[in-house]
Amino acid sequence: MTTTQARTEAEHAQGSDPHAGHAAVPAAGHGHGPHGYSAQKDAHLKRLRRIEGQIRGLQRMVDEDVYCIDVLTQVSASTKALQSFALSLLEEHLRHCVAAAAEEGGAELDAKVAEATAAISRLLRS
Repeated sequence: MTTTQARTEAEHAQGSDPHAGHAAVPAAGHGHGPHGYSAQKDAHLKRLRRIEGQIRGLQRMVDEDVYCIDVLTQVSASTKALQSFALSLLEEHLRHCVAAAAEEGGAELDAKVAEATAAISRLLRS
C-alpha cells in the first residue's frame, strides 16, 4: 500500500474529505524536519522570491496592456524558472529522502520511489 493510499484510507475512516486542507496539512510520514532541500533553504527561498517577482511582473504587464507576445515571453520565462526549481528540489529529494529510504529498503524504499515517480509524472504533465 502506498503512503497516499494509507492516508486516503485513514481520512475515509475518519469520515473527512481527503482533499480538504490537503495542501496545508503534511502527509503522513512527511512532517516537519530536515528534508533534502533544508540545507539550501535560504537559496531556495531567494529563488522563489525571484519567481514571485516575475509573476508580479506579469500582473503589471497585463494591467498596463503590454503586447500579448511580450506577456507570453514572460510567462515562458516564469514557467522555465519554476520547472528549474522543481528539478532542483526533485534532485535533492532523490539524494536525501530516497537515498535514506534505500538504506532501510523494503516498503519505505518502495513508497519513496513511488512518490518520486508520481512527482516526475506531474512535472511532465505540466
